[in-house]
Amino acid sequence: MNNPVIVRSRCNTNAWNRMRYSLFAPGYDWAVWFARSRRRRSLALLNLQPGERVLIVGAGTGLDLEFIPPGVSITATDLTPAMLARLRKRAARLGLKVDARVMDGQSLEFPEGSFDAVILHLIVAVIPDPVRCVCEAARVLRTGGRAVILDKFAPEGRKPPWALRLINPVIGLLASEVTRQLRPILAPSAFRIVHEEAAGFGGFFRIVLMEKAG
Repeated sequence: MNNPVIVRSRCNTNAWNRMRYSLFAPGYDWAVWFARSRRRRSLALLNLQPGERVLIVGAGTGLDLEFIPPGVSITATDLTPAMLARLRKRAARLGLKVDARVMDGQSLEFPEGSFDAVILHLIVAVIPDPVRCVCEAARVLRTGGRAVILDKFAPEGRKPPWALRLINPVIGLLASEVTRQLRPILAPSAFRIVHEEAAGFGGFFRIVLMEKAG
């Protein structure tokens, strides 16, 4: 990425992410416990309906599954097989049928317009190329389809605060980028923002509901 407001640590690559999340998988649920109520709120805004097809990009261990209403067709992708193994076990416990596939969120292996809704929870700040990820999410949505993002974003309209820029190389290596800004990521995509709200930590976390324009 050449966009100066989309900063990433040098180690943010698919190979590194697959390795670190394989190591994180056993403790991942505990590490992101704080996001549980935010996931519920985000999916309430998405308002999934019976018969709709939803794609979860970067699905991890499947923490979104319990908030998806009955009758929805669920496809889940993640770069890390160890995370999807836990997702499949969770789906079995919940009695859910989930099509879980190892896949790069920057290059989704689905035809255009395959889904009615896309979930992007805690992935936009992690994936190496967030613009490509968001554009791929829009591509596989039908026109008028919805997507929801839950993630952390730096304030817009200026450079990310110096403190975030200072810690980003370390935090980005271990967990997640902290200097990315929302609108520069969304700008090249077919999405328009329908609703946006703060989701904790002084507005650092945000929930963003979007629609794919025609």
